[in-house]
Amino acid sequence: MARKRKRKSRRRLEGRKILELVPQYNIESGEDKPVTAARKYIQSIGIHPPALLIVKRNEHTTDRYFWAEKGLFGAQYVEENHFLFPSLRAIRPQKPKVNNATNINSLTLVSS
Repeated sequence: MARKRKRKSRRRLEGRKILELVPQYNIESGEDKPVTAARKYIQSIGIHPPALLIVKRNEHTTDRYFWAEKGLFGAQYVEENHFLFPSLRAIRPQKPKVNNATNINSLTLVSS
């Protein structure tokens, strides 16, 4: 029997697109837990929010964290609730604007 595909949330997809525009830092956790490694890295480098930290736990597992004004959050939570973060409101992906006049002209040229 075929499995039903899980529906992709539009809100989460929009949040993922917004997070792609934020500066990203790749680090390895080493001996620390991933959250501790992320906090230490933020403190040592002096990263200003917003930022996305991708922490490699081992060769198979990575954890993603979002550094906001109010603290460190899991990236999946931020993707789903991006509208709650003021620093992400300014970073909205630009939707390409469609020029109707150009489309109408191109249709008339093709049809004539």
